[in-house]
Amino acid sequence: MGTPKILAFAGSSRAGSYNQKILQVAAESARAHGAIVTIVDLRELQLPLFDEDLEAAQGLPRGAKELKSLLRTHGGMLIASPEYNSSITAALKNAIDWASRAESDGEPPLVAFRGKIAALLSASPGGLGGLRGLVHLRSILGNIGVIVLPDQVTIPSAHEAFDNTGRLINEGKSKQVEALARGLTQFLARHQET
Repeated sequence: MGTPKILAFAGSSRAGSYNQKILQVAAESARAHGAIVTIVDLRELQLPLFDEDLEAAQGLPRGAKELKSLLRTHGGMLIASPEYNSSITAALKNAIDWASRAESDGEPPLVAFRGKIAALLSASPGGLGGLRGLVHLRSILGNIGVIVLPDQVTIPSAHEAFDNTGRLINEGKSKQVEALARGLTQFLARHQET
């Protein structure tokens, strides 16, 4: 029986991103509950905008291959997704699109996603905490074979939600994030037993 492995990433890569902060909190909690957590920064993957002509001419970009490799070797995903205009960010959608592409004719469809387990979070300065974007992300992931846990956490008024060390100020929200990370880790452990 292996240790649950979780790939964690945020749909925002800006310095000081609230979603990067909430991702760190969730990742630390998952580690505390026994998971191995790998955090990847989408900016570092340097993914071009998805373009089938580019793909046909050059194959998958290096960053897309790296992301696919990470997804294939991790059973779970922690995704912190900001809400942009009531949906997910272009960076997150672009990463999902590239990782969904096959590298060879014999590769099973959506091999990087099918059967993976995901837990979703969002932090936003707005009052809904990014909730509307998570609706879209949940739909996208479900359609490519990801099992998305029903529980999710949103952090409204994110500009006031963290102390200067990156910890959540609200104890109730902190407990929700901890419960989400624990739930993902435990689900992965049970899923690996079957």
